[in-house]
Amino acid sequence: MDTGFDLEQLLEEGNRIRVKPQGYSMYPLLMPGRDEVVIEQEDSSRLRRGDIVLFRREGSILVLHRICRRRGDNFFMVGDNQKQIEGPIGKNQIKGKVTTVIRGGRTISVENRLYRMYSCLWLWLRPLRPMLSKMVHYLKTLFWRK
Repeated sequence: MDTGFDLEQLLEEGNRIRVKPQGYSMYPLLMPGRDEVVIEQEDSSRLRRGDIVLFRREGSILVLHRICRRRGDNFFMVGDNQKQIEGPIGKNQIKGKVTTVIRGGRTISVENRLYRMYSCLWLWLRPLRPMLSKMVHYLKTLFWRK
């Protein structure tokens, strides 16, 4: 996720940032070219299972993934289109939390009850995700052809 801006510095200064996610690791919730997210700095003590956070992999890139579980100050992440869990990720690696999803000009708060239910269900279905994503993609191509 290279934007040309120092996202980490902007977040540390208390700014809210709006970015267009790249890649398909968070599909079907976030799709490149379609969606945007608003990210804010968040106290790590308030982060919980199901939250999407921006974190920096050790010596590497910034990534948006969902918290799968937490053990003290260590977090375990997974993309919505993945079943492999990544971690532990230290609290110092977490730069911000997604607070809003923007799709087609419509904003969806991550505190929305339906969104939270989706998050819980999707985490619970983690072992089946690759198959479910393929089914969803197939059905979309089947029924929404132009």
